[in-house]
Amino acid sequence: MQAERPDEKADHRTQPTSGDTGRLACGRADSGAPVNVDEGPGAAHRTRLEPSGKGRVVVLSGPSAVGKSTVVRCLREQVPNLHFSVSATTRAPRPGEVDGVDYHFVSPARFQQLIDEGALLEWADIHGGLQRSGTPAAPVRAATSAGFPVLIEVDLAGARAIKKAMPEAITVFLAPPSWADLQARLVGRGTETPEAIQRRLETAREELAAQDDFDQVVVNSQLESACAELVSLVVGNAPGTA
Repeated sequence: MQAERPDEKADHRTQPTSGDTGRLACGRADSGAPVNVDEGPGAAHRTRLEPSGKGRVVVLSGPSAVGKSTVVRCLREQVPNLHFSVSATTRAPRPGEVDGVDYHFVSPARFQQLIDEGALLEWADIHGGLQRSGTPAAPVRAATSAGFPVLIEVDLAGARAIKKAMPEAITVFLAPPSWADLQARLVGRGTETPEAIQRRLETAREELAAQDDFDQVVVNSQLESACAELVSLVVGNAPGTA
């Protein structure tokens, strides 16, 4: 993927705006629902390793600034045949973004069609409905059927919706080593106003309070150890994931 920016994707789904909670509605897909959103060129890397059996689905979530993008980058380097789910979105492409690689860019009418067809594992109205984003089901199911592991990075509500749609999915919460550490990471970015930081911290409190709802919790105190834990979950070597 040319410019994934997983943290940004999760942020815009959870940041409250004008009384909006960020995610106003979630949907789930029926296994047989038709879908025309294809996998795009970002799926090409999966052919480098021979798959075996049915691939597992790992759903990753966590608060802003916890290090999701860095951990995902490490994970993709360690598991070359990993399929990273590409979201569908109604927003316009930003400079340098590639359709099917960064996002599946679709019209609002097409997005509604995907909802009506049950073709999204989860979906959200963002910024009061000005944008919509969701996870296409077909590429995920195609990858797992072919034996490839799948990683989906979404927010808290998205993770819950995918778990309902795919009970076999393993939900993973990426947690900071401490609340003080998370605060320091957010402030250290230097890209947020104090008001924006406060909003993100309020959302982070809600997310951290829900971490026990996840199948696994990985503490990102050191990149190498966090990445190793996720690799074990993806390939099936972690305890309790057989």
